Amino acid sequence: MGSLTTSPAWRALAAHAREQEGVHLRDAFARDPGRFEQMSCEAAGLFLDYSKNRIDGRGVGLLMDLARDRGVAAARDAMFSGHRINNTEGRAVFHVALRNRSDRPMAVDGDDVMPRVRGVLARMGRFAEAVREGAWLGHSGEAITDVVNIGIGGSDLGPAMVCQALAAAGHPRLTMHFVSNVDGDHLAGVLQRVRPETTLFVIASKTFTTIETMTNAASARAWFLGRFGNESAIARHFVAVSTHAERVAAFGIDPANMFEFWDWVGGRYSLWSAVGLPIALSIGQAGFEALLDGAYALDRHFVDAPLERNLPVILGLLGVWNRNFLGAASLCVAPYAQALARLPAYLQQLEMESTGKSVARDGGAVSVGSCPVIWGEPGTNGQHAFFQLLHQGTDLIPVDFIVARHSPSGLADHHRLLLANCLAQSKALMVGKSAEEVRAELGACGVEGVAREALVPHRVFPGNRPSNTLVLEDLSPRSIGALIALYEHKVFVQSVIWGVNAFDQWGVELGKEIATGLAAELGGGPPGDHDASTRGLIERLRPEPS
Repeated sequence: MGSLTTSPAWRALAAHAREQEGVHLRDAFARDPGRFEQMSCEAAGLFLDYSKNRIDGRGVGLLMDLARDRGVAAARDAMFSGHRINNTEGRAVFHVALRNRSDRPMAVDGDDVMPRVRGVLARMGRFAEAVREGAWLGHSGEAITDVVNIGIGGSDLGPAMVCQALAAAGHPRLTMHFVSNVDGDHLAGVLQRVRPETTLFVIASKTFTTIETMTNAASARAWFLGRFGNESAIARHFVAVSTHAERVAAFGIDPANMFEFWDWVGGRYSLWSAVGLPIALSIGQAGFEALLDGAYALDRHFVDAPLERNLPVILGLLGVWNRNFLGAASLCVAPYAQALARLPAYLQQLEMESTGKSVARDGGAVSVGSCPVIWGEPGTNGQHAFFQLLHQGTDLIPVDFIVARHSPSGLADHHRLLLANCLAQSKALMVGKSAEEVRAELGACGVEGVAREALVPHRVFPGNRPSNTLVLEDLSPRSIGALIALYEHKVFVQSVIWGVNAFDQWGVELGKEIATGLAAELGGGPPGDHDASTRGLIERLRPEPS
């Protein structure tokens, strides 16, 4: 495969971008009454309107040419076939097998993984239902009321986001807590709100060596034993999600209470595995399997649908268009659903840890800008915080609006207003407001002459700001599963275009290595070889001698 930027497909897109520079979205809609119908698509219970992007039908066709030129379909098929596409770690990328809801085998190196996947899923279900039904009792004979998940990164963000998104369907007796930050305030704040007699700790770490997770786990263990003093009590209050039975046993957790997953499950793609145990505890096994159903439906769409009608392909390619041809260095995610408040944070890891790379799969330099900065907050809160920047700021920032047709709140007036605000913001970003329109408005209010002209530039909105609108049917497990899978595959499509490995994260490791040595020094250990800034900060932060 040749260079990305010298390929005919890329050059054609660059030329098309220059041709489109003077075209405003208002004019594009005025010229083409069928634009919405032509530039919308649905699958797996999700509806995508991408007509408010600064691109026309010909441009979309050129993006599809780019996808074919870069081998998106072949790369997708390699992932679904269990090939070791994570080339820097020599691993398959097979999280899709975790939500395979068919009888079809899925193999890595000729080994069908599905019997093991189904076995762990069944164990999760039995355990979750025992806790939910009150059959699993704590050491003192009381039912569990609080679940504390201790993990970080993919072992925290995914389960935490989904549990919050589906809280309306959560078990009424169980309160879910998530501890990830090694800052002691995070764990201490949770421990103040729970009783050891009725608390279940889920320790989630693939290797059982992650420093933040194991530090928090050790402190939770000490807190628990401070109440019971009997290590045998740990078996009723601590379970593990890991791949390392020996370390789990050394911690004091019965390996019978360890839920396994595999090295072909990447951390940020792991909520579908045993890492999703808190989700099953919250919404039940049937709910967890409905989450898998939604993801599987989107998986089948990704595999089976033609590129031109393929939601992840469209969303991914539009992101490439906005990033590389329109110069958008960030993407705002605005879920108009309070239940999805943690979605932007989840997508930050999914996207920026996957495609935030400057090195290509072949070891060379990435020739174009890769992942934009992902950020956002729920609407309508964001409208009163950062939407000023979106409307009148100096940077072009595309927005993904996400909204559900139906709300679990039962407050119809609230939901109608929420929907109205979502549609209003996407329209306002697109159409803007011209100087002539501002003058007319001010004149209608009696503002004329010099006073009017002084106000005009402040009240002009340029518009022409691109956005997508994703409509979920509801905030059910199935819809949430499809939504997450959509973004996973969107990221995969972009990684293929940019030529990066979406499934490693070497940039995370350097800071971890340095931190291990610095922790010893801050505790009074011998000084290391540091730059003047780091050395001075160590001296400033080292505890004073007692």
